[in-house]
Amino acid sequence: MHRKLKNKNRFGGFTLTEVVIASALLVVALVPILKALTTTHVSGTVIERKTRSLMLAQAKLDDIRARSVYDYTATFTETNISLGGSYLCNVLDAPEGSNLRRIGVIIGYDLNGNNALTADEVEVVLATLIARRW
Repeated sequence: MHRKLKNKNRFGGFTLTEVVIASALLVVALVPILKALTTTHVSGTVIERKTRSLMLAQAKLDDIRARSVYDYTATFTETNISLGGSYLCNVLDAPEGSNLRRIGVIIGYDLNGNNALTADEVEVVLATLIARRW
C-alpha cells in the first residue's frame, strides 16, 4: 500500500520570513550587549588611568619628601613635567609658615597631546605638608 504524502515539502528548512525575524531578534539582543561591553571597556580604561596617576602622584610626593630632608629651602614647583606614556605632572609649592610648606601634586593624562595639563585631563590631586627637619 502506497501512502500519498499530502503537501509535504521535500526540502526542510526555514522560510525567508523566519530568517528575517530571527535576524531582527538577534540584532535587538546584540545591541545592548555590545553597548555594555563598550561601556565596560571605557570604564576600565578610565580606572586604569586613574590608578596609574595615583601611583605616579604618590611616587612624586615620596621623591619630594626625600629631597626636602636634605634641601628644605629648594623650590619643588614644576609645570607640565612628562612622566612617560602621556602622563603629565604639576607640582605646587606654597609656604604655610617659617617651617612648614604645602606641596600639591597634580597628575593627569594628556588626552589632546599638547604637553600641558588642562582641568579636564587631571586624574589625581594629592597634597601634603612637609616640615623643616632640623
